[in-house]
Amino acid sequence: MELAVLSITFFVLLLIGVPVAFSIGLASIATVFYAGVPIPIVFQKMVGGMQVFSFMAIPFFVFAGELMLYGGIADRIVRFANSLVGHVRGGLGMSNVVGCTLFGGVAGSALADVSAMGSVMIPLMKREGYDADYAVNVTTHSALVGVLMPTSHNLIIFTLATTGIASVSVLNLILAAIIPAVLLTLCNLAAAYYVAVKRGYPTRGKFPGWSEVFAAWMGAMPGLLIVVIILVGILSGVFTAAESAATAVLWALLVTTLVYRSLSWKDFIKACAKACKTTGVVLLLIGISSAFGYFMALYEVPQKTGELMTSVSDNPLVIFLMINILLFILGTFLDMAATILVCTPIFLPIAMHFGMDPAQFGIVMLINCALGLNTPPVGVTQFVGCAIGGISVGQVMRSILPFYGALTVCLMLVTYVPAFSLWLPSMFAK
Repeated sequence: MELAVLSITFFVLLLIGVPVAFSIGLASIATVFYAGVPIPIVFQKMVGGMQVFSFMAIPFFVFAGELMLYGGIADRIVRFANSLVGHVRGGLGMSNVVGCTLFGGVAGSALADVSAMGSVMIPLMKREGYDADYAVNVTTHSALVGVLMPTSHNLIIFTLATTGIASVSVLNLILAAIIPAVLLTLCNLAAAYYVAVKRGYPTRGKFPGWSEVFAAWMGAMPGLLIVVIILVGILSGVFTAAESAATAVLWALLVTTLVYRSLSWKDFIKACAKACKTTGVVLLLIGISSAFGYFMALYEVPQKTGELMTSVSDNPLVIFLMINILLFILGTFLDMAATILVCTPIFLPIAMHFGMDPAQFGIVMLINCALGLNTPPVGVTQFVGCAIGGISVGQVMRSILPFYGALTVCLMLVTYVPAFSLWLPSMFAK
């Protein structure tokens, strides 16, 4: 009965529009009152959940992404992407995919990616004769690659959500995400090209030559180096994940103030304020989810969910498909951080029981969450893209299937072919 109170209260609060963090907290308090458990337990679990040194990486990665967003990195990345693929059919769409992927690498945030790249590319594509729904769909889906990049704070959140369940290092998860990120980019390119051919979009000029590509690359390289610095630093053991995040902030400041000289004092203050707000929301979710997770463990939610799934089928292929469907559905209602924190303790033990590696599950989880970011009713990247493109969500949803298809293909490959996410970690483990 306590479990029923916990779950029903949580979903009812969500349905009536209560913010996720408060829904989780109020559901936990309702369960405390019903079960007669001392209320201080909720607050002890909240404080204990936030008092983890590794969490230092989250505000630093968030701050670095905001500095990149306000520091003018996007324009240089757009120029490089255009020089590389802008000449093929639907060239601006292809450039958009490449540009969003590269900016996602330095910002580590799908929302920042849509805000920065969308502000540049969506109006440009509309002026060049591309339909608004195509411009928005290309931008919002390409931006989702950012959640798999080394600068993504969601990687850190997942590793911390696995505490007490499995041992997943930040390094292994970063390495596990690299090939799926490339695969997702290729799937987005294929979807963008398919729609461009189907709608008869023209080619855009000729290939400008490798000298122009090199010049554009040199202009974008200082910003893109942040990914290399993080990977090399962690792989070589020079610094930890938290230290790499602090290094990312320092590098972002140096690039935007001394190299590009594009970060004004006003924009710096905006970046600070936005980073503080995002960090506060994430840490609140982490603290409240720790209390929620305590009750889920106490009332054996993972075990009961696993028993329910195995009553349907004991085939791992079917179990993994059910996990994907449930994660996608929950991801359409929950914020990404909330989905990771709430669902990992439930589904990770089940996935491990049926043979899925924790790092592979992490990538599956992140791709599902990314798909949720682009799906109503809580599709924040889609809402931002539609606002920039001046088009309704309904119009965008009518032509979204090829792009959903691209993400689904990537998700299925990562789910059922472990090598996509586990090959790189295994190579560096030797």
